[in-house]
Amino acid sequence: MERPLATNAPSASALDQLLDKARSMSQGDAVRDGIVGDIYKITHEICDASVRYEDRAKLASTSRLDRILTSKLWGFPIMLAMLAVVFWLTIAGANVPSAMLADMFGFIEGYITMFFQAIHAPDWLHGLLVLGLYRGSAWVISVMLPPMAIFFPTFALLENFGYLPRVAFNMDRLFKRAGGHGKQALTMSMGFGCNAAAIMSTRIIESPRERMLAIVTNNFVPCNGRWPTLILLASLFMTVSVSGGLQSFATAGVVLAMVMFGIVVTFTVSWVLSKTLLRGVPTHYTLELPPYRRPQFWKTVLLASRDKSWSVLKRAVIVAAPAGVITWILGNVFVGGDSVLNHMAGFFDPFGQLLGMDGFIIMAFLLGLPANEIVLPILLMGYLSSGAMVDADGIDNIKEIFVNHGWTWLTALNMMLFSLLHYPCGTTLFNIYKETHSKKWTILSALIPLGIAIGVTFITALLARAIGWV
Repeated sequence: MERPLATNAPSASALDQLLDKARSMSQGDAVRDGIVGDIYKITHEICDASVRYEDRAKLASTSRLDRILTSKLWGFPIMLAMLAVVFWLTIAGANVPSAMLADMFGFIEGYITMFFQAIHAPDWLHGLLVLGLYRGSAWVISVMLPPMAIFFPTFALLENFGYLPRVAFNMDRLFKRAGGHGKQALTMSMGFGCNAAAIMSTRIIESPRERMLAIVTNNFVPCNGRWPTLILLASLFMTVSVSGGLQSFATAGVVLAMVMFGIVVTFTVSWVLSKTLLRGVPTHYTLELPPYRRPQFWKTVLLASRDKSWSVLKRAVIVAAPAGVITWILGNVFVGGDSVLNHMAGFFDPFGQLLGMDGFIIMAFLLGLPANEIVLPILLMGYLSSGAMVDADGIDNIKEIFVNHGWTWLTALNMMLFSLLHYPCGTTLFNIYKETHSKKWTILSALIPLGIAIGVTFITALLARAIGWV
C-alpha cells in the first residue's frame, strides 16, 4: 500500500536553510553545542509550562549571580580575584601557627635530646632518630598543617556555596580548545591543596584520554608542599621593595603570577599531548549548575577539611620521615674529608649553574622527591653543612644564608619556576601508577614536567644573562 507524502514536509527553501545551517556548523564542537542548546531550550520551555516554583525570587537571584559569575566579561576577573584572596589568606594566616608549631617541636626536641643523653645513647643514634627522622617529620607538619587548615576549608566553602562548578563552566571552553575536559578545572583546583589527592579526583572524568591529560598536567599547579618555597622566595627576593602590610598582598600577587604561568603551561601541554600521544576529539561537557546554597560550615566544611588535611599530612609524613633519615646519613658520611652531601652538590653544580641555580639546589630537589616540603630544609642543611635538617632562625637569617652563597633574584626566580614545574612528589607518582596501572605513563608524568622545568629555567637564565640583568 502506497503512503501519501506528508503535507507538512518542509519546503525547498526551508531545506536549503537547514542545509546552510548544517554547513555553518560543520565543526564537531558547533554541532554538539547546537544539539545541547536545542535540548536545553526545549526542556526550558517544558519546565516553564509544567513546573511551578515556590520561591521564584531565589531562582531569580541565582540567575542574576550566574549572569555575573559566568559571564565572558566578569567571570575570569572574579575567578582570579577569589584565587588571589585564597592565596592571601593562606599566606597571611599560616605564618604565625607555623612558627608556633616549629617552636613547639623544637621545645619537644630539647627534651628528647636530654633523654638520649640520660641513657648515654651514641651520637649516631641521636642524629639518625632525632636530627633526621624527628626533624624531617616536624618540618613537614609545621610547614604543611597551617596552610592546609586554611586552604582546604576555604575551597570547601566555595564548593559548598556552589561556586566551583561555575569555575568549571568558565574553564570548559579553554580546556576544550586545549583538547581536555571542563571537569579538569575541578581536579586542578584540588591540586592546589595536594597533587596526590587531585590524581584520585580525576575519576570524575569519564573519558580515559581526557583523564590521562588531567593526570599528566595536574602537576603544573603548585601543591601545598610547594607553597612554602614559592611564598618564602617571593617575599625574600621579589617583594623586597614593598614594606609594611602591603608585602603580603605583593607576595600573593607574585604567587598568583606563578600560578597563572602554571595554568598556561597546563593548557599548552594538554594541547600538545592531544595532538600527539593522546589524540582524540574532546567529549562534550554538559554541566547542570547547582543552585547557590548557604554552606553547612560545621558539617561539611570543617569535617571534610579535617579528613583531607589528615589524609594528606599522614601520607607526607610517611614519605618524608625516611627522607630525613637518608639526608642525615648523606650529611654525616665523609669521603675524602667531605660529606657525601657536599660531593653530590659539587657534581651537580655545573648543571645547576646552566639553569641559573647551583648544585645544592639541584641536590635538594633530588632528595626532596619523597615530599616537596623537605626541599628547603635540605637546601639549608647543605649550605650550613650542619649534618642535620635545620630551620634557620628568622627569615632575615635565611636570606643572609642565601646571599652568602651567591644568590640573586635570578636564582630565586628559577628555583620558584623549577619548584612549580618539576616532577611530582613520590606520593603523587605512586597515586598515578595506582590510578593508571601503567609504568609508561607514570614515567612520562615525571619526565615531561622535568623536561619543561629544565627548558624554562635554562631559557630564563640565558635571557637574563644575555640582557645583562645579572
